[in-house]
Amino acid sequence: MTEPISVQLYTVREPLAADRDGVLRRIAEIGYRAVEPYDPTTDPKGFRQVADDLGLSVSSTHAYALLSEEPAKVFDAIATVGTDLVIVPGGIAEEEFTTRDGLSRTADLLNGLAEQAAGHGMRIGYHNHWWEIEPRIDGRHAIEALADLLAPEVFLEIDTYWAAVGGADVPALLGRLAQRTRALHVKDGPAVKGEPHVAVGQGVMPVPEILAAAPDAWRIVELDECATDIFTALADSHAYLTSLESS
Repeated sequence: MTEPISVQLYTVREPLAADRDGVLRRIAEIGYRAVEPYDPTTDPKGFRQVADDLGLSVSSTHAYALLSEEPAKVFDAIATVGTDLVIVPGGIAEEEFTTRDGLSRTADLLNGLAEQAAGHGMRIGYHNHWWEIEPRIDGRHAIEALADLLAPEVFLEIDTYWAAVGGADVPALLGRLAQRTRALHVKDGPAVKGEPHVAVGQGVMPVPEILAAAPDAWRIVELDECATDIFTALADSHAYLTSLESS
């Protein structure tokens, strides 16, 4: 894997809201060389300037706004932020992943956004939670049935932790979805709903096996709720993942 380890900025959403520039500086000082924003429409020009000054690239971005705002406006902001990988991170009713008709509607939505994204030189991806994993469609996880309905250019960002919480054998799932998976959310913890996360490498997730199953996917650290100091956890996560790359 040649792309730098990234961090989903939702991990540091509270300190980020208070001091964006200072938080990005701390992330760069830890050693991260890429970030994944979750709100690219807020001051995209200012964000890009700070990221450039710190040597941070933008691996990808989440874009809830695509489901509620004019897509062209959102894509313009993302172009300023500086990535061509645009991820829908939710906002679709959980029930849509429990039936074939729901999956068809979801695929139509994502495929339509992908057509619009292509006009801006971008690609659309989808990020899972546990509710795209738990339902079974013809014996397969719903996310796998959805993948069959997606246009070839639509990719997946597999949240490895939520896939485990949803009951998946994550390395095996990634093996089956290898051609679709462009990015991974790498996180760790007890793999129990409602319990806080821990630094990558300090929980129950089989991280080396997961990474080996998707060697070409971008590694993006995300800790939704952390049991320890968040910047310490980010530093420990980066050190652990870096040690795996060098071993």
